Amino acid sequence: MAAAAPGALGALRTVGVRLVAACCARLGPAAWARGTAPRRGYSSEVKTEDELRVRHLEEENRGADLKERAKMHSSEVGPFVSKIRSVINDIANLPVPTIAAIDGLALGGGLELALACDIRVAASSAKMGLVETKLAIIPGGGGTQRLPRAIGMSLAKELIFSARVLDGQEAKAVGLISHVLEQNQEGDAAYRKALDLAREFLPQGPVAMRVAKLAINQGMEVDLVTGLAIEEACYAQTISTKDRLEGLLAFKEKRPPRYKGE
Repeated sequence: MAAAAPGALGALRTVGVRLVAACCARLGPAAWARGTAPRRGYSSEVKTEDELRVRHLEEENRGADLKERAKMHSSEVGPFVSKIRSVINDIANLPVPTIAAIDGLALGGGLELALACDIRVAASSAKMGLVETKLAIIPGGGGTQRLPRAIGMSLAKELIFSARVLDGQEAKAVGLISHVLEQNQEGDAAYRKALDLAREFLPQGPVAMRVAKLAINQGMEVDLVTGLAIEEACYAQTISTKDRLEGLLAFKEKRPPRYKGE
């Protein structure tokens, strides 16, 4: 993970799935993948309060390397998939908004990574699907659980049973992604859209963003009455914050708030 300067945000050129995390909380190493994440450097510090704070995962995530998988002994496959599942779960549990930008292929594990993100955007030419049944296996990185939660059980079964691959327009039609863009000459239309969304998120109160994500994620797994209790508990965490008072003062003084995550 690395902080990106405002002038360099559009410089990446990898294909597949890219993760954009709006850094609305100060993150330490424990918030990431406990040493099992893709080997990229990361930074948890924000140098100035006015800096555009975005974290990006620059990694090709088309899916598993089948040539590598074919060389594995059967006893190695289970632990290997467990490690992938752990990394994807860690991404799903990040306390900040995450956006998956799909500009190329996201098949199998690549789509499972995208499903672990809060929001997915894709180019119309992108290709995505859980294709594991073609290989006589099933999705092992959370796909059988997160896809039904994203698009509904019946349609998720249809896509997994058929190993169907969708383009961006088809994915938007079934609710798999939130935005679909015509691909540009640079091949990063979805990534640019993800950065635009991140810029919308960044000015908001860091504590509010963290507990809003927590309330939504936990509330979706329980009944409405329990979900409302979760919302109440999460709301309570914002009442005593300095940011809440700063938001009220900024509104009164008709100026942008200066939130510090406190």
